[in-house]
Amino acid sequence: MTPSSQKLRTPRKTSFLRNGRRCPVSSPSAATCPHGPHTPVARPFCIIESPVQMTAGSEQAHQREKIRALEPLKAKLVTVNEDCNERILAMRAEERYEISMLKKEKMNLLKLIDKKNEEKISLQTEVTKLRKKLAEEYLHYLTERDARKILIADLNELRYQREDMSLAQSPGIWGEDPVKLTLALKMTRQDLTRTQMELNTMKANFGDVVPRRDFEMQEKTNRDLQEQLDSLRDDYEEVRKEHEILLQLHMSTLKERDQFYSELQEIQRTSTPRPDWTKCEDVVSGGPDRWHMLAEGKNSDQLVDVLLEEIGEGLLREKDFFPGLGYGEAIPPFLRFDGIVENKKPTKKDVVNLLKDAWKERLAEEQKEKFPDFFFNFLERRFGPGDAMAWAYTIFENIKLFRSNEVMSQFYAVLMGKRSEIVYIKHKETVAQLLKEMTNVDSQNEGLLTMEQLSTVLKSIFPFKKEEKIQELMEAGGWHPNSSNADFLNYRSLFMEDEEGQSMHFVQKLWEQYMDEKDEYLQELKQELGLELRDEVTLCKVREALMNIDPGLDKQTLNSYLSQAFQLPVTELPEEGEKEEGIVTRLQAALEQLQMADIRRMGAREHEPAS
Repeated sequence: MTPSSQKLRTPRKTSFLRNGRRCPVSSPSAATCPHGPHTPVARPFCIIESPVQMTAGSEQAHQREKIRALEPLKAKLVTVNEDCNERILAMRAEERYEISMLKKEKMNLLKLIDKKNEEKISLQTEVTKLRKKLAEEYLHYLTERDARKILIADLNELRYQREDMSLAQSPGIWGEDPVKLTLALKMTRQDLTRTQMELNTMKANFGDVVPRRDFEMQEKTNRDLQEQLDSLRDDYEEVRKEHEILLQLHMSTLKERDQFYSELQEIQRTSTPRPDWTKCEDVVSGGPDRWHMLAEGKNSDQLVDVLLEEIGEGLLREKDFFPGLGYGEAIPPFLRFDGIVENKKPTKKDVVNLLKDAWKERLAEEQKEKFPDFFFNFLERRFGPGDAMAWAYTIFENIKLFRSNEVMSQFYAVLMGKRSEIVYIKHKETVAQLLKEMTNVDSQNEGLLTMEQLSTVLKSIFPFKKEEKIQELMEAGGWHPNSSNADFLNYRSLFMEDEEGQSMHFVQKLWEQYMDEKDEYLQELKQELGLELRDEVTLCKVREALMNIDPGLDKQTLNSYLSQAFQLPVTELPEEGEKEEGIVTRLQAALEQLQMADIRRMGAREHEPAS
């Protein structure tokens, strides 16, 4: 803008009245006006673009840009609002449907109550009619009784007149003694009077008595009606109680619905989404096929363990050396070493085969030594003294990592003293015995058994298992509800193992049932003792509790359980009743020691028959 354009234009004079209004006919040169004296005012006219206007323009442009930027957010807000409105409408529709269903149910109950009331009224009406009919019958019988009395009296009078006439007309009567006849007539009249009095007494005493047959009939009818009335009253009371229960149930359902809705809102607000496990397909080595094989039949917690094992396996293979743990007391004997040891990097299959060989040598060993010492000696014999420590660290890291592997997890538990090796040995003996029994039943040696034969073998090997446990084992073996007892099963496939030592589902279910039954057995023992875990328990109480929950325990097995619980040799255990009160331990410690050992039920429960 040029400086000349910023100059004020020539002011234009305008006449205004004294009160501030502009005169419509005045001009700057007018001296007088009918509207009154004028006050000339000069009004400048200019075109100035001040900095304030420039700032306001830029601010408006900025605001327009901001509005354009917020337009997508507005559309998203409208979309979210519509979704929320649709959810609210859906929930209201569901509530209206529930309310309508409850109203229909209420109307049905009201109709049922009205029907019962109508039946009650009809029965009362019928009882009233029967009572009225009974009264009419009673009056009818009274009238008939009076008529019979009058008729009998008339008949007696006629009979007397006839006898008098016959006596008067009979020629032989005059030959009798008149005194005798008079006396006979007198006595006869006295008898008649006495008889008449007895008859009147009987009528007075039993005039209101009805016949027994009619009375019994009316009594039976009255009893039936009373039973029907009582039945209707009971039905009505039952319907009324059911109606009250339904009302209470309706109220509690409404409260639960509101509570669940609140919990749903809270969960939707605070919960995190479930992980998408399909993302692991591209990360795990082997691709989607191997991941599907690893994830089959596992829950989220187990999938986390599998994923950690896969990650740990990769990290373990990247390590070339392990740092030694030293010679501390807390360090297992086979890991006591200073310095670094080499990571031999075996495959899982190699580790499993090595552990199986160790178990075979352990079972064939005559002079039993401690399991950690045996393990290190086995490695020395297998790989030599120079590589034994490296293999000990390598195998230890592998079995500590792969907890989902059956062979590794069981060997780790025995090696670290968390489980007795007799548990593993007994389990393998049970599996071998089961296979042997099935082979004996298979007389044709075809490797096939019927479902009925499988059930018989399971019940003979496990006589104290519950029926549902036997059913679970049969389902794990391939039985399903649609199967018939004649269907064949390849029983040898139940005992096969994959290249990593994993057993089939049947053997795994057998191990799971053993662990569950052990936990149940120890829980029954704790309940029988009635003590807290921190309380102390004596050997006498434990002995008595074991005999109560398992009456089939023999003395040798009972002593082995007590020896394990109190960590005493069997030879040092006192006989029953001999200084048992002095041997005490904490209940938690006793249960932990029994959990490590091979504990199983030796007899059927008292309230349950054996399968």
